[in-house]
Amino acid sequence: MASTSRTVNRSRAADQRSRYYVQGNTVRKLDVTKEIERRPQKKISNTARKNRERAKHMSAGYVLFLCMALMVTGVILVNYIGLQSDITNSVKHISALEKQLNDLKLANDEEYSRITSSVDLEEIKRIAIEELGMQYAKEGQIISFKSENNDYVKQMADIPQ
Repeated sequence: MASTSRTVNRSRAADQRSRYYVQGNTVRKLDVTKEIERRPQKKISNTARKNRERAKHMSAGYVLFLCMALMVTGVILVNYIGLQSDITNSVKHISALEKQLNDLKLANDEEYSRITSSVDLEEIKRIAIEELGMQYAKEGQIISFKSENNDYVKQMADIPQ
């Protein structure tokens, strides 16, 4: 008889040891689900139970409303993505046009520099004086005019003497 009680005590001790696992300095329970099942269930009032049952079921009107809201949201999102794509394409096109403009400005500046550096002012002065017979203006030949704007003066008639 003593041996039977020892065996039962050992099996109880082994059963209790299998429930707990020691890791470091804490003891954790291996299977918590059994203890949750053992806990007494809370009593729910009829009103709360009915509200929970109603919340589980959706009416046809509510489902229709949700479907319409989903479709409207989808259409708005598709339009938004389309507008974003248009903006991205416009920005890329503007960037390409700006690059083209910068390239043309650079080419224009280079051509202008080439033209101005190829003009020899001394050669023009020599041709004007020697070959064409031009002379510098003398003291009495220069007439000054007052202009309202500083751009230039355009002669519309003969200059009075």
